[in-house]
Amino acid sequence: MNIAKMKEDKPLILISNDDGFEAKGIRELVRFLRPLGQLVVMAPDGPRSGMSCAITSDRPVTYSQFANEEGFSAYKCSGTPVDCIKLASTEILCRQPDLIIGGINHGDNSAINVHYSGTMGIVIEGCLRGIPSIGFSLCDHAADADFSPLERPICQIVSHVWQCGLPESVCLNVNFPLAASFKGIRVCRQARGRWMNEWEKRQRPPHGKDYFWLTGNFVGEDMQEDTDRWALKEGYVAVTPISIDMTASAAMEELKERISE
Repeated sequence: MNIAKMKEDKPLILISNDDGFEAKGIRELVRFLRPLGQLVVMAPDGPRSGMSCAITSDRPVTYSQFANEEGFSAYKCSGTPVDCIKLASTEILCRQPDLIIGGINHGDNSAINVHYSGTMGIVIEGCLRGIPSIGFSLCDHAADADFSPLERPICQIVSHVWQCGLPESVCLNVNFPLAASFKGIRVCRQARGRWMNEWEKRQRPPHGKDYFWLTGNFVGEDMQEDTDRWALKEGYVAVTPISIDMTASAAMEELKERISE
């Protein structure tokens, strides 16, 4: 089905997340953005954290509508966050959205976490389609996290991207520290780091088979003042431009000399 043609005086914004359609973060994001544009939500029907850019190829994907109001419609989908963007684009929308937004994620997506994030999978999918795309995350995993301090900076960033666009093949990863207010907004690079002790071995009693639960500790190797991790630690909103072109351009000439024929 296609929704009726949208008004052209406001952006058509497609929203999804990886915490599921019932998560507080996406409900708050919708509340913040209702005055700014025509909103269409398609979100997973349950949590899909850590899905990155995963797509469903081994089983059918379904969706159903759960809200339909003036300037706002919402759907839940049995697939991944990226499935949501693909399906909404082909089955729901009558034209290409002006913006694609992921979030608000319950939890930190700074540093290397961007590679695992379903929230950023949404944003990368939007960027691959040539659509200005932004991911928002709060450094708080609590289901009832307080998102109210995020309203003003989110509206500010979304309005700016709508008016000015983004460079080609670039999307934004925006992370908020857990704070009642922020010192400001910093545009910064992705910090280096890695996860250690990622699997915890557990047993099922009695005589149950051992199993493993994903856990781990993030080890930051980079806290320079131009990084997202530093900005968050110091109370700033961290805005990191992410390129979907993964070519290591700086290594091109060296590798040409070493292995080209």
